[in-house]
Amino acid sequence: MRIKFPFILLALISLISACNFPAAPIAAVSMTKNLLFNPADATATATPFQPLPPTAIYLPTATPVPPAADPTQQIGSFTSSSNSSSSPAGLIPQPKGQVNIVLLGSDQRFGRGGFRTDTILLVTINPADNSVNITSFPRDLYVYIPGYSSSRINTALARGGFETLASTFEYNLGVRPDYYAMINFWSFAEIVDSLGGIDVYASKPLSEYTAQGRFTFPVGLNHMDGDTALYYTRSRKSTSDFDRNRRQQEVVMAIIDKLINLYTIPKIPALYKIYVDNVTTNIKLNDIIPLIPVAARIKNTDKIQNYYIGRGQVTSWRTPGGAAVLLPNREAVMSIMRQALNSPK
Repeated sequence: MRIKFPFILLALISLISACNFPAAPIAAVSMTKNLLFNPADATATATPFQPLPPTAIYLPTATPVPPAADPTQQIGSFTSSSNSSSSPAGLIPQPKGQVNIVLLGSDQRFGRGGFRTDTILLVTINPADNSVNITSFPRDLYVYIPGYSSSRINTALARGGFETLASTFEYNLGVRPDYYAMINFWSFAEIVDSLGGIDVYASKPLSEYTAQGRFTFPVGLNHMDGDTALYYTRSRKSTSDFDRNRRQQEVVMAIIDKLINLYTIPKIPALYKIYVDNVTTNIKLNDIIPLIPVAARIKNTDKIQNYYIGRGQVTSWRTPGGAAVLLPNREAVMSIMRQALNSPK
């Protein structure tokens, strides 16, 4: 069972959506190759993107209002005023030993620099009851980014790295993630094809014309190869980001199901190659070992619950600069987060 969790994690971080790029065939690799991680006390080095400069804070006249820091009292890691529209959310109580991992999909183009994390999932693993919760966040969620300004949540990592993203989660969503893992999108089709395709349960139909022809996905199980699965998760032609978030989770569940039920040993070299070549993470082997018993007990996806920050938790708004964003409705968002984080009643 020691091989299962890293590849379930790989399935989860195959976040899918955005860009479709061809990838070279994978050759067999040695399993002695080491993963490289940044030490916790590492100093900043050049990154493949340039951090975005702080922008003006545009405050709408309608409620809810994007948070703007006004330090007057201590709440968690932050100080702020008692005004609910500008105060930190406060950390949500969680079961002891629970682990939270932010899984990110970068929209980076192959061979190019700057990117944003247009797919954002929070995976909550509770060893006490061997459960896994997956929560999706819309990329246009307009939040306060500590140390910068109010902006889309998908800009937080580029502005200040994982610490800034973690602080953004804590300030606005009531949870400070323990770890993160980010994958570029062009490797997604490789993962699906290396598994022999996946069977995705579509909860809603999707049918669209493209330059390659018509893509049709009826409700129910749909077998998909890598390119088809990538289209299914990245398309917004006739739907919305909320629908795309749902389809991303449907595909993630299909990958997990395939890995649970597939004899994966012959595929380890190809999967390992994809993992080490495409995943950026602060997760170390010692961090994974305590979670292996959870993976060992996941015999199917029934223990995995799906949550979404969706239409019922946000208000659409357009900034004076013309950008379409989603303002979080604090109480509605926190209600979902308390469920996703298994917060004691």
